[in-house]
Amino acid sequence: MTPDEVLTTTRSVRKRLDFDRPVPREVIEECLEIAVQAPSGSNRQTWSFLVLTDPEPKKIVADAYRKGFQTYATQIVPHLPAFAADDPRTHQAAAVTESAIYLAQRMHEVPAMVIPCIEGKLDRAPLAEAAAQWGTIAPAVWSFMLALRSRGLGSSWTTVHLLHEREVSQALGIPEGISQAALIPLAYTKGTDFKPAGRIPARQLTSWNRWSQR
Repeated sequence: MTPDEVLTTTRSVRKRLDFDRPVPREVIEECLEIAVQAPSGSNRQTWSFLVLTDPEPKKIVADAYRKGFQTYATQIVPHLPAFAADDPRTHQAAAVTESAIYLAQRMHEVPAMVIPCIEGKLDRAPLAEAAAQWGTIAPAVWSFMLALRSRGLGSSWTTVHLLHEREVSQALGIPEGISQAALIPLAYTKGTDFKPAGRIPARQLTSWNRWSQR
């Protein structure tokens, strides 16, 4: 695949994850080596990665994820604004919801999970500091997901387990002062024929020189 093909076909994969095919440790390590080539704020590289492959820690995280997902689905989603009828997100909503429920139900079955972490607690950090930290971990995680895609694996950037971050940190021994940034379930995919998704055209989202100046 060309770089553009990898970039435009790296989907949030849920229903096409192959739960029965093991993922070799060395493949995950290769992808993490690529991830840490990403830029980071002041080149501090304050990231770390917790890889889960054993049933017990995966179940801990999957249980927290399901609890968080239930909260998200019942208390947050109903209050989200609706999209216009012609918005591509409207057409995709039912499929996204179905696949999200599917993954929540089977999260414990994924061959591996990666929890990317960042130094510091960012819930009360000033905007500039928080932006620098999230801007450090996000490129590394996206590079990891792209590396997975180029090797025939799928993944999904998920966050609802963070509604129970403290519980998960205590269970997995994550130290105080380290923030979990996401949860990345991963597996080989059933087929590799992913395509670009329907998106709002970038020109409709882009202003030049002043806000809303097209």
